[in-house]
Amino acid sequence: MTTRKLLILLPVLIFLNHMNGLAQSRVSPFKSGEVKISDSWIKDRENLNTAYLYQLDPERLLHNFRVNAGIPSTAQPLEGWESSQCGLRGHFTGHYLSACALLIDRYNDPALRERIDYMIDALSECQQKLGGKYLSAFPASDFDTLERKYGDVWAPYYTYHKIMQGLLDVCVLTGNKKALNMAILMADYVRIRMEKLTEHEIEKILFTAQANPSNEAGGMNEVLHNLYAVTKDPAHLKLASVFDRKWLSEPLKEGKDILSGLHSNTHIALLNGYARRFENTHDNYYCEAVKNFWEMLLFHHCYANGSSSGPRPIAVTPTSRIAEHWGMAGHLSATLTGEIAESCVTHNTQKLSADLFRWTASPVYADAYFNTFFNAVLPIQNIDNGRVVYHLPLGSPRTKLFLKENDFRCCNGSGVEAFARLNTNIYFHNDTNVWVNLFIPSELNWSEKGIVLNQTTNFPEEPKTTIKISCRKKIAFSLHLLIPAWATCGTKVLVNGKPVNEQIKPLSFLTLNREWTNGDVVELVFSYKFHLKSMPDNPNVFACFYGPVMLAFITNQEIILKGNQETVLQNISKDKEWIFQLKNNGETYKLLPFYQVTGQSYGVYATIRNEF
Repeated sequence: MTTRKLLILLPVLIFLNHMNGLAQSRVSPFKSGEVKISDSWIKDRENLNTAYLYQLDPERLLHNFRVNAGIPSTAQPLEGWESSQCGLRGHFTGHYLSACALLIDRYNDPALRERIDYMIDALSECQQKLGGKYLSAFPASDFDTLERKYGDVWAPYYTYHKIMQGLLDVCVLTGNKKALNMAILMADYVRIRMEKLTEHEIEKILFTAQANPSNEAGGMNEVLHNLYAVTKDPAHLKLASVFDRKWLSEPLKEGKDILSGLHSNTHIALLNGYARRFENTHDNYYCEAVKNFWEMLLFHHCYANGSSSGPRPIAVTPTSRIAEHWGMAGHLSATLTGEIAESCVTHNTQKLSADLFRWTASPVYADAYFNTFFNAVLPIQNIDNGRVVYHLPLGSPRTKLFLKENDFRCCNGSGVEAFARLNTNIYFHNDTNVWVNLFIPSELNWSEKGIVLNQTTNFPEEPKTTIKISCRKKIAFSLHLLIPAWATCGTKVLVNGKPVNEQIKPLSFLTLNREWTNGDVVELVFSYKFHLKSMPDNPNVFACFYGPVMLAFITNQEIILKGNQETVLQNISKDKEWIFQLKNNGETYKLLPFYQVTGQSYGVYATIRNEF
């Protein structure tokens, strides 16, 4: 079997090995405040995002809420999807609350805490003016329209979810109890509305198989399950279950791939809710639905970097012709429009990968998260100003169309959250042991155990990472190090300078089980090789990787190559500055890591054509 085929099949084989073992292992992420990113290029990405959050005026974020509640506001209205004419107005404020809460939890920033407390007080005033339960920047009549016409209004539940989740995050992460009470009152408003509807009416509202459904419910089930996890109120669990629609969960639970034609972010958000329901109730039905969905998505609908969404097979709207939907399973080579790979979908995919890893401790989920982090999450951000893209095209020639700072589209919101949580899911633990899933300069302070791990690295440009262990006294625990799928040869692990003799296998965890002493040092050293990831339906359409890193051709032309995959690999090389080149058919192509590309015209997938 060739190395290329092994790289393709290995994740599938290991995934199948874990399909029936979800209850065998369970790990937890560390709290946000226990992990801090050290000064590095990753920290610079976080700082860009934090600076953007600081520059936003809370008065402008509150403006439409106050106007909707009849409270005078002299603030300049926001633009784009937060303008006073947009049905989604208010959604970004929810994202903003969540992102700021993450930073407050990590850094205990008093200025940011004061800002968020002020916004919660202002939103509470709006809620009281609106009757004591309802809170939104758009009128409740939008819900009336939805219930009367089953559409004809832009996603009120989607926006309502974002606001509720922002409030809940502020409560859980900063301790603001008023925010929790506000979220409970918002849930009660939804309960009252739903109790007036028949099951037939609810199904018509929440059946969203059509192209670009205007009534997408977002993660309403997710936030209500999250609320139940805090309150333990059975009414919240019952209400959450209203949004857990069987038309979607039942075929997924049975292993039927029904993704083709579905609007991607509408439905992956529901899967996040199914995951929360499984964690709250231990109902294996929802566990099966989530893991089957993840397998379908990652192995049959995702591009080489773990992103997904693109043209709809039966396109009936302008957007569905080029963007936002899943296509036929395994048929991706003809989907490379300029608007594939919606950033919100990538964000929600990462959430599911992290959930499944917590349930299983399987390296398959850790490896998928790892790949998507470096090759789909980091590349959405402009390295000069922190702005993000709505879509991350992978064809050629393409450019990254960074959203304007006053645009406030959905991916602005998911983007500020994604870059506020770069420190999450680096490390996991159970009662005694630690898993290292990402190689990022960071410090883990497991105060409960008296253990500090300090990871120093310039990964991936430096093919190694070093972990120093600090502890008050000798302590026995297992350190599980992720060996990603691309680490096919030459990987070394050293403890205090001495090589570990255990066999090191790709797509596994190497376990170091020993009694650790203060000052012990672990080094993980890789040997990178070039490799290609082909489209599932066409081996002549592929993306180039160097070890863990997806590469992008810097070009303003379509990338058409001659030869075969072997000749491509023989003629690609790297210089010491992490600039790459490929010589093919008399041309010399320049390539860069995809996460470095900002203003250049580029292409990721190349096509071999040998016709004469």
